Amino acid sequence: MQIEVKHADPQTVYKALIGVVNPRPIAWVTSVDALGRVNLAPFSFFNAFGASPPVVIFSPVVRRDGGFKDTLLNVQATGEFVLNAAVESLSEQVNQTSRELPHGENEAEQAGLRLVPSVLVRPPRVADSPVQMECKLLQVLPIGSGPGAANLVIGEVLLFHIDDAVLDDRGQVDPRKLRTIARLGGDTYCRSTDLFEMHRPQ
Repeated sequence: MQIEVKHADPQTVYKALIGVVNPRPIAWVTSVDALGRVNLAPFSFFNAFGASPPVVIFSPVVRRDGGFKDTLLNVQATGEFVLNAAVESLSEQVNQTSRELPHGENEAEQAGLRLVPSVLVRPPRVADSPVQMECKLLQVLPIGSGPGAANLVIGEVLLFHIDDAVLDDRGQVDPRKLRTIARLGGDTYCRSTDLFEMHRPQ
């Protein structure tokens, strides 16, 4: 099969992209609007792109109706967000918070999640997530237009909260204990528990 993008339906392109670029880590993002109302949503266009300073990027794409997601609007309004680790024990809640609720309604509350205050930013953290990263917005980079277009939210991590329970004996995060989940194509997810190791060549 070949898909020449300029002649293809956008949904066909989207399904091909998420089907082959995987697993994709999940940015479980807490944000607040200008009135302080909380929004929590997962995004699978997400990764880390530097360590000095620590930079993360996630992309809330333009909705099918051409509108923008609350997370994007909130981050643009306040310049802050929190990334909460999407882990296996909270997978059902991660999925529940993908539901699009009316603006101003709290997805965390609907999913039965407890929130706790952050230290350096206004958006709260998901209390039961073992890792949370408090971030400030560096830039929003729109790419394309119309449904499915990207909005790269580029943020700098200001503060890591890491539960000691997910650390190994060297004080580093142990993926076997963290147990994050990731997106594949369609409704399929995977767990970060089927691991193997390879040493980098010298």
